Amino acid sequence: MTQSLQDATECINAAIALFRAKQMPVVSIQHVEEAENLVPGEEGFDLPNELDVLDSDLHIHKTYGNAFNQTALESKLREMDVDTVIVTGFCAEYCVLSTYRGAQDVDLAPIILHDSLASGNPERIPFVEDISDVISYGALRKVLA
Repeated sequence: MTQSLQDATECINAAIALFRAKQMPVVSIQHVEEAENLVPGEEGFDLPNELDVLDSDLHIHKTYGNAFNQTALESKLREMDVDTVIVTGFCAEYCVLSTYRGAQDVDLAPIILHDSLASGNPERIPFVEDISDVISYGALRKVLA
């Protein structure tokens, strides 16, 4: 696990705990790339053990940067009456930003959780946060109270 993902995990887990306390959905999204052997069951595919994701959470496998592209994500969120998504994760400047923009394209309100992004190039994380709507953990906790 990269250092930036280790740093983000604590914030992500705290947000997951808030969502679980409010009985709100937690969604796990993983990128599948057969050419790079990034597939279920292969080393490097599984989510880090440190993340508090449960088997009962919604799990989406995607093949595009945007998790809304050719997946059931939008329909599943609509079924749960979700209109706002808190976005966290790895590959901030690629998958996270693409999914953030994809949420906007389907008329959902995406918000990046500050300090919850990771990247192989951590210096890119501030850029993603600068061009996105962002909420701090403290503000999220207050809004969900």
